[in-house]
Amino acid sequence: MRTFIGIDLGSTTTKAVLLDENRDVIGRGITNSRSNYATAARVASEEARIDGRFTLFRRALETGEANGELVQAFLGALERNFRLVQFLEQLGDLEETCLGQLQTERFAKVADKMGEALNEVFRRLRAEAPDLYAPGAVRKSDFFRDIAGSRFHVHADAVAEESNVPHEILLNAYDKSIIDVENRPPSGGMSDKFRRAMARVLEIDPHLIDGSNNVPGTIEDTLGVELEETYLVGTGYGRVTLPFSKEHIRSEILCHGLGAHMMYPNTRTVLDIGGQDTKGIQIDGSGIVANFQMNDRCAAGCGRYLGYIADEMNMGLHELGPLAMKSNRPARINSTCTVFAGAELRDRLSLGEKREDILAGLHRAIILRAISIISRSGGVTDEFTFTGGVAKNEAAVRELRKLIKENYGDVTININPDSIYTGALGAAEFARRAVVS
Repeated sequence: MRTFIGIDLGSTTTKAVLLDENRDVIGRGITNSRSNYATAARVASEEARIDGRFTLFRRALETGEANGELVQAFLGALERNFRLVQFLEQLGDLEETCLGQLQTERFAKVADKMGEALNEVFRRLRAEAPDLYAPGAVRKSDFFRDIAGSRFHVHADAVAEESNVPHEILLNAYDKSIIDVENRPPSGGMSDKFRRAMARVLEIDPHLIDGSNNVPGTIEDTLGVELEETYLVGTGYGRVTLPFSKEHIRSEILCHGLGAHMMYPNTRTVLDIGGQDTKGIQIDGSGIVANFQMNDRCAAGCGRYLGYIADEMNMGLHELGPLAMKSNRPARINSTCTVFAGAELRDRLSLGEKREDILAGLHRAIILRAISIISRSGGVTDEFTFTGGVAKNEAAVRELRKLIKENYGDVTININPDSIYTGALGAAEFARRAVVS
């Protein structure tokens, strides 16, 4: 089947969306943006194709006679086991690369002992891997680097102490290896991984297969459907680094406007807060951009700013919003300048201000800055769509709703669960239009 792919290469994450000829989203993929942008684009595209396979599996099984509840349970188990197979494969690559770091003159005298310690660390990582992908397991991230990194450090601490080896060498081997592994997409064919995952499901949860239906055969038939990459369009912060010709690149403004229109056809105003910039966009009834404004080169008020605050407070980025939501008295923040944020943050904490009040004030300051950008683009008209990674931050959304109501009254505000893919969706539609009239 013909597919059309859009890639949004952001400063923090790279997203991909796969469309079919009917404008239906087949798959979505996301990965960390890296210094090697071409690799990030390739990984995100592969993730979108993997997600697309699950869409095809679901369609094929739901149109058959299989029990609906069993289908959902089977697909859930298949995805968990696919991710486990994928994780173990990358883990093997990481182990091999770490051991290769020891094969230098610098480590000649301790290579054997350090090699044994590394082998033990990875043995423990493999042993616990199934639990990471068990039903109901909670992971702070699905990115390999985040999962492997956090667990490697835990086991390296224990193994170093037990083996009486330098902890720093284990971490050094990891640090030098993870970038190489991260920049290598998982090896092996996708279909092979699906078959191995299905074999695990049949071994562990055979009851998920309805004996009256040939589910494995349906999956095998669906794997035979080729997802032809008919046309590709790239956009985003790093689009100029992509190895695409000029006709395969569109601006972020155009893609976010069209993507928001596809999600919500009545949208007229779009706010996108990404990792590196904030965009206020006005679109017409066809999703064509009528006007827009962006922040200046400063990253104040963007996702990078929140990331900096999270680092200063020794918290995860995902923890900022929930903590800010606990505040009833937001602090009045003087500046959203990244340069001065750390100093002001430390001063306020030293004066005894609550962390949740400081964070609530920071979120309000960010949204105030965004509202200013929107007003310069033409203000807010009904309907209003909020996109980008910051749209998943509940504290930012709370402040946005307050300020929109204060300044523009009752306006319909759209926030899609997949809003982070808006730019990639618009790019995919541009790709489709390049081929399908």
